[in-house]
Amino acid sequence: MSIPLMPKATAVWLVENTSLSFDQIAEFCAMHSLEVQAIADGEVAAGMQGRDPIAAGELTQAEIDRCGRDPSLRLRAGGETYSHPSGPRQGARYTPVAKRQDRPDAIAWLLKNYPELSDGQVCKLIGTTKPTIDKVRDRTHWNAANIKPRNPVSLGLCSETELEKEVDLARARSGSVRGPAESTVS
Repeated sequence: MSIPLMPKATAVWLVENTSLSFDQIAEFCAMHSLEVQAIADGEVAAGMQGRDPIAAGELTQAEIDRCGRDPSLRLRAGGETYSHPSGPRQGARYTPVAKRQDRPDAIAWLLKNYPELSDGQVCKLIGTTKPTIDKVRDRTHWNAANIKPRNPVSLGLCSETELEKEVDLARARSGSVRGPAESTVS
């Protein structure tokens, strides 16, 4: 059974707006019945805005009515439920202000260790622009003297799986199987 997106706020709404038992609310919200009782007594979540599970599509009024008549019944989630995104993220990548100064270091590291990556792939990984990549590559970046190549994964600008995926894709395009630390000297 999936739990509501905001269990405590949902419990607040159910306590205030329904005649369901504490056990029914607790089971639906994945809470302990004593915590639901404390919400009803005003000891927990005082002043918290309740979240309507009907409007959120997590419950139906018919389900609440069915369980309100018989305390031995359990609520069943109905309609839409919140699910975490599982696929790759879409759209522009946001980089927090505190990490933006690390982008040139990450770009330099990628250019040094994975020259087979296209500018578009570097843009996608780091969340930067092609002109910035060109400036780092040409050493014309305004802070070029202070750029030190650093791994973007350790900087928190991309994940290891994203980096591996892009590197594998670039190598498949170029037909290269050489790793970043391997040399071409025989």
